[in-house]
Amino acid sequence: MVIVEMSRRGTDMSLSDYFKKRVGTGVLATADASGKVNAAIYGRPHFIDEQTIVFIMADHLTHANLHANDNAVYLFRESVDRYVGRRLYLTKTGETDDPKPIEEIRAQPRHGDHPEDPHDKKYLVFFHIDRVLPLIGDTIK
Repeated sequence: MVIVEMSRRGTDMSLSDYFKKRVGTGVLATADASGKVNAAIYGRPHFIDEQTIVFIMADHLTHANLHANDNAVYLFRESVDRYVGRRLYLTKTGETDDPKPIEEIRAQPRHGDHPEDPHDKKYLVFFHIDRVLPLIGDTIK
């Protein structure tokens, strides 16, 4: 079960719809086994269902950290004048280097530039969404 902190007003929009309709900047934060933190710019998550997302990643520091520590936080700030967005608290549930599902995800529409090194090995990394909070504060308005 995903814990979504909501205000009294609530919202009818699903999390996957929220990310389809918003443009902004995302940061994925991970830590190694000793707790040393890393943060990296990532595009919007790709939704498998309302509790499962995936990111395509190269075998860099973020990917290495996730082998030592399955926990991550994805922070998304909308491209607006206010500090609006979401924080997704995540647990890695698996990964694959099978090129077929990676290419299927890549074929989906996306926003913004995604510089890629064609020589980097790619992984499709799966996460369970444990908790969702707003960018600032502890309730979604």
